[in-house]
Amino acid sequence: MQCGWPLLGPLQWIRYVNKQVKVKAGKDEEHRGWLLTVDPVSASLVLVNFREEEGGSSVQVVMGHAVEEVEVLQDADEETTERLQTSFLPPRTCKLELEELRRRRGSIQRWLEKNRVPVEEEGDKLRVAGVLTITAPYGPEDCCSSNQIILDRIQKLIRTVPEHLKMNQN
Repeated sequence: MQCGWPLLGPLQWIRYVNKQVKVKAGKDEEHRGWLLTVDPVSASLVLVNFREEEGGSSVQVVMGHAVEEVEVLQDADEETTERLQTSFLPPRTCKLELEELRRRRGSIQRWLEKNRVPVEEEGDKLRVAGVLTITAPYGPEDCCSSNQIILDRIQKLIRTVPEHLKMNQN
């Protein structure tokens, strides 16, 4: 049990992370959930509750200035800790076969060349106009460049790759 939550600071707050907590805030307010993190500036708590029937989760933020008391109900087991740490990561892309990656790289390269964009292979990457790199699996989100204008244009171009080019294996 802890009072004066905002005054504790990050070194104390970290002890509550990945634990199921009961938070008393304001008049007659009580919140329960797994503490994912604490905002270091506002002392706000981010609570996660897993909905088993839907396989999803809900997130609730309790503002730090309103927190009157935090009580640990239980520690997270390995599965819950893993679930908390991966809840807000983008879904993992499936591993693609080498042949599928080669085919995708080839179709993107042909499409860019057809649109008169200078592109060359650099190992398993594509290098566009010397200022942009496209890595596997060769989608718009796999483009990297410090030139925002070129980045936007190439990403838009990749989004328009015709289906017949995607299917073409040569």
